[in-house]
Amino acid sequence: MNNTDLLNKTITFVKEKLNDAEGGHDWFHIERVYKNAHLIAKGTECDLLVVQLGALLHDIADSKFHNGDETIGPKTARVFLESENVSTAIIQHVVNIIENISYKGGNFEKKFSSTELDIVQDADRLDAIGAIGVARAFNYGGFKNRALYNPEIAPVTNMSKEEYKKNNAPTINHFYEKLLLLKDKMNTETGKQIAAERHRFMETFLAQFYAEWEGVK
Repeated sequence: MNNTDLLNKTITFVKEKLNDAEGGHDWFHIERVYKNAHLIAKGTECDLLVVQLGALLHDIADSKFHNGDETIGPKTARVFLESENVSTAIIQHVVNIIENISYKGGNFEKKFSSTELDIVQDADRLDAIGAIGVARAFNYGGFKNRALYNPEIAPVTNMSKEEYKKNNAPTINHFYEKLLLLKDKMNTETGKQIAAERHRFMETFLAQFYAEWEGVK
């Protein structure tokens, strides 16, 4: 099977799996990450097929929608790729990307590193910030029935992985607990450049949000 056929089959598989997914973690999220990954990979020495498959399969079974089980995503991706007779080396690389891509409170120590992981991780993080990031944050907050903002509940930074997974704070807190921290956690030069602009947008949004909250303007 050539790469084009494999990617097309992977896209079909992902679309079917995520058909009823929450709006911030649906096929369109995957598609945006896929496009971001292509942009970042340009001019970079990397295995493009691994980047493409990693981007397409990185959220095939996000643990937050599977009772915190972090093994389902990697297993699902492995079974699919094995069924398509993908090489063992590529399968393991893609699985390693899925296992190490998540933020998890920012204190998660990667057990694997590669240029391809750096690219896919940046691509995924870019979709968490900027205008799309704002939209996704409030979409997920609504999905979980969280408050928009509560001035009496301060953000908690430096959470452990378990604390981060159990966190149920208002959506505005998520900006300080994750989104505003991502700019300085990007791996690639292209990712850093794009993140800087998206970061500024979030700062502008927050300033406007607080002004409206206080009835200033």
